[in-house]
Amino acid sequence: MEEEIRTSIDSSSSINLPLRTICHVCHKQFSHYTCPRCNSRYCSLQCYKSHSNRCTESFMRENVVEELRQLRTDDSTKLKTLDILKRFHLEEERENLDEEDDSTLSEETIEKVLAGDQLSFDDLSVEEKKRFLRAMASGELSKMIEPWEAWWTKPSARTISLSKEGTPLVQLPAEQKPTTSLASGMEAMQSSAIPQAPDTPLPPLSKLSSAEPSPLLAIHLVDIIYSYCFTLRLYNGDWQSDAIGSALVVLSVSSVLGQTGQPETVLEALSSCLEQTCSPTYRHVGGLQLGLSLIDDVAILLSLGSPALVCLLCDLQRLIQAGERDLKSEKRRRKSKWSNIGTKLKHADRKIFFIMCWVHEQPSEVWSTLENIVKMEKSSIMEFENHKLSTKMDNKVKSRDKVLIQEIK
Repeated sequence: MEEEIRTSIDSSSSINLPLRTICHVCHKQFSHYTCPRCNSRYCSLQCYKSHSNRCTESFMRENVVEELRQLRTDDSTKLKTLDILKRFHLEEERENLDEEDDSTLSEETIEKVLAGDQLSFDDLSVEEKKRFLRAMASGELSKMIEPWEAWWTKPSARTISLSKEGTPLVQLPAEQKPTTSLASGMEAMQSSAIPQAPDTPLPPLSKLSSAEPSPLLAIHLVDIIYSYCFTLRLYNGDWQSDAIGSALVVLSVSSVLGQTGQPETVLEALSSCLEQTCSPTYRHVGGLQLGLSLIDDVAILLSLGSPALVCLLCDLQRLIQAGERDLKSEKRRRKSKWSNIGTKLKHADRKIFFIMCWVHEQPSEVWSTLENIVKMEKSSIMEFENHKLSTKMDNKVKSRDKVLIQEIK
């Protein structure tokens, strides 16, 4: 029999008052609920869970089954879902069409392109400028640029021939008459992407300086070759598109041309160039991996010998001179900063020409020896970097295994 307690003190009014039942589980509180399966009275969720495992498990199972029944869709629900999916796909197609329309150029811009006119950033409309900047930031434009193949990696680079004066030498086939001009030889070099050799004969080194050439010129040449290769790789072979920017890159990478540096060993020259390549200014270009590949470029160019090196230095001199001309045409030399750069470019122009004349007079044995030294120094740099990386990893492992808090006994 259920235990009942009256809540009224006045016995005369007890008939009209409800009876309150004590919880059958804890026997401490009044019951507020009744189990739907066994009709037991309980006061709280905790008492409900503990009153009967059979009741609670059965109740939960029935609730789950009921929820699953409700999830079963009828035909009308399926039709509604299909309708929602159709509308979603239609909206997606419209958005894609809008994006395609948004990426197109205006009619005026298209007419300029079809007419063969050159376009600059200022010729674009406000919306086109925004799209262009978005494409640059997302990397879409880089996918449209065809990778440049360095001219010194082509087979034609090993067939360069120059005269005793350093000018292009025309090699005539046996059946061809010896009336071919030097201009045709230069056209052949340009068609194979080889930089043009000097137009005028190179003077003897003795006429440029009465002193003996410095024994460090070969080391300085390594620095200059590296900076040239870095600049052309950075500009995808087209330094003419930004002569000032290209010249500034050469000055920043080469310690010999831009910082009046005097490296005394090949390792010192390469280390200085690698330091600039891995600096925050150019780290995004490729970092150490790019720097090591540029050392390979230096070794390849040295293996090609004096003719290829003369063409390289002549191309680099044209780059520096073009940067000087653009500085003057834009009247930037009026500012102190730009006038200082103009002075550096003039000094670099003279150094390049002097080394060009020196390179032209050197025997082929010099370049094979220098090539071997460059390869050897690259191996030592890679060993040093690998050792540094392994040491760093070991330190991380040691710090991870080190006991941070030691119990004091």
